[in-house]
Amino acid sequence: MKITRRSLAAATTALVLCFGLVSCGGGGSDPDRARTLHIGNGAEPLSLDPHQASGVWENRIIGDMLQGLTTENAQGLPIPGMATEWSTSPDGLVWTFKLRDAKWSDGQPVTANDFVFAWQRIMTTTPPAKYASILFVVKNAEKIYNGEIKDPNQLGVRAIDDRTLEVTLEHPAPYLPGLLTHYTSFPIPKHVVEKVGKDWIKPENFVGNGPYKLQQWKPNDFVHLVRNTNFYDNANVCIDQAFFYPTADDNAAERKVRAGDLDINTNFSGARLEEINKNLPGYARIHGYTGLTYYIFNMRKDVFKDVRVRAALSMTADRDFITKQILKAGQQPAYSLVPPGINDYQTGAMTVDFKDQNMETRYAQARKLLEEAGYGPNKPLKFTFSFRNTGDNPRVAPVVQQNWAKIAPWVQVEILGGEAQIHYEKLRTGDFELGDAGWISDFNDAKNFSFLFQTSTDQLNYGKYSNAEYDRLMAAADLEKDTLKRANMMKQAEAIVLKEHGFMPMWFLTNRNLVSPRVTGWVDNAVDIHRVRYLCTTDAQKAPAPAKP
Repeated sequence: MKITRRSLAAATTALVLCFGLVSCGGGGSDPDRARTLHIGNGAEPLSLDPHQASGVWENRIIGDMLQGLTTENAQGLPIPGMATEWSTSPDGLVWTFKLRDAKWSDGQPVTANDFVFAWQRIMTTTPPAKYASILFVVKNAEKIYNGEIKDPNQLGVRAIDDRTLEVTLEHPAPYLPGLLTHYTSFPIPKHVVEKVGKDWIKPENFVGNGPYKLQQWKPNDFVHLVRNTNFYDNANVCIDQAFFYPTADDNAAERKVRAGDLDINTNFSGARLEEINKNLPGYARIHGYTGLTYYIFNMRKDVFKDVRVRAALSMTADRDFITKQILKAGQQPAYSLVPPGINDYQTGAMTVDFKDQNMETRYAQARKLLEEAGYGPNKPLKFTFSFRNTGDNPRVAPVVQQNWAKIAPWVQVEILGGEAQIHYEKLRTGDFELGDAGWISDFNDAKNFSFLFQTSTDQLNYGKYSNAEYDRLMAAADLEKDTLKRANMMKQAEAIVLKEHGFMPMWFLTNRNLVSPRVTGWVDNAVDIHRVRYLCTTDAQKAPAPAKP
């Protein structure tokens, strides 16, 4: 059932009908609308367990319920979280973190053992964690994940005492504080998980160490979070409760923002920007984003094992038309892997070889490549293109379908839209032919993009691209301390995957949000992370603060 809530002007009715507040939200009445936020979150979470999640829509929720050694500030930059300070050994391999005096939402202390337990669990959980590879920088993590080491106690993380955590790495990683803001590194409550297992994430069992705790999750309707009064910085949290709604239809979500039913929606169509600025002045927020939309060839399919086929399809996707005429919100055509804004890396130093060719030249070359690969009227090229049905993706899919049809009448492409979480699950399991994907930086380093095409990346290397020289260069870059030499190694690796057309870079992202002027504390940033703990409302700022328990 689709949940709606009447506008703020009809507050009395809203207490009965609700938008997930009273009869729907399970959290009792909404005594203080001033301290409640309603957030359009794009897609329905597949899981709120940090060891099974993989989407930005899940991160938005999990990051308000749990907190790692480091966290983000309002600007999206890494700052101390559960750790108040840390030090590293001279070789950069051993990091020692001092933990703050913090509690779980049930009052139990957060200890170093909770981190050890969580990090061992993500490497050994069933089904395998989708995002475990981001922690392969930890000593023995990859070998434990792959079953080469059976004893999880061999993982390079140990509790020296309740308030001191030692982490040993496979290689130096100066970007580690940024990486540790990611939910894969968050602690989970050992005392609860050992008791109830996978059910620990259910609202009736949930215990967290973040500013909010899980009150209710009604699938395909909303996730309801309420304030965790045991959070160490609770005194500086303004919002009492937040509701996250799946909003795959940007235009419908825009109408809800306009009606006051949503305070925030985490996307909007660039084609609607002029109209939004007219009808909702001050709501549209656009900012540069360290992210990429790219299309994945499933290398397990015979049709895409031929580099000529991959090259032909990549060169005929009209990125300039798509960004300027369809997206219209500052996105830039992508001809390389690593987006602008990444530290110590020259974006665009390596590009696909057709970048400067006009489209007519590309079409002619693509037809020739496909004919050389054996395709033609007697052997048409047929495949399906799967895309996420969120955001602008449904508008772009028929455009690239038409682009490919211009190569020749015998290029026949079926386009298939799907729910974002289901789509990504199919990418991970290989149940696709050509599929679209997006990647947002988890930490500010080129490796966070380059690792996507390493053989060892497993589930996140959706197309199963594999090249021994690529892997060798990435491994060498991990061991290189000189930032310039390290960047050059990753550029060489990037050149390999681009030359082999291991994927199709499509466009570099902007983050786009609709934010009601009643919301305060919102800071546009390159990672598009806006934790509820930093937000407030104009109403709440005018009203006296509620009594603290």
